[in-house]
Order: sequence, then C-alpha cells, then structure tokens
Amino acid sequence: MFKTNQYFDGTVVSIGLESAEGRATVGVMAAGEYTFGTDTVEIMTVVSGQLTIQQPNETEWKTFNKFESFTVEKGVKFKVKCTEDTPYLCLYK
Repeated sequence: MFKTNQYFDGTVVSIGLESAEGRATVGVMAAGEYTFGTDTVEIMTVVSGQLTIQQPNETEWKTFNKFESFTVEKGVKFKVKCTEDTPYLCLYK
C-alpha cells in the first residue's frame, strides 16, 4: 500500500512505495528552501526541473538537473533549494 507524507506545511509531498529497487518515494517540492535529515542513505533523482543542494560539511551548493542523481549519506542533514515546483524520486538504501 502507498503512504502519503507531507512536510513543511504541505510544500513537500511524497508517496512512499516498495519498488523493484527497494523502498522509495516519489514526490514534489514547491519552490523554496528546505533542510532534510536522513535515516538511511538516500539516492535522489530529479524528475523535472532542477534541485540545488548543499551537502553536510560543505559550503558550496551544487545544481542537479532533470534525470541527474545525487547521494546523501545516512544520519546527516542537507539543504535543498528549488526555484519552481520540482518532482523527484528518492531511493532508500
């Protein structure tokens, strides 16, 4: 069964599922800036648009475009910015 999650007063919404690659979420972030925490390693793929992220312990921001992916380690916080509503896929390892 699917599980729906809402964060940041509904500006980030995701649907959780079990995929062939394991646990995953498909979601959308409204334009804005967010800080997320991780409980597992997360592999995020931008579905449309772009996400700009700042990894923990880094000062530089890096932009990921449509179909590009990035990995965030377990047990950290990372920052995300988007200038338009941006869909994503997140795989949990």
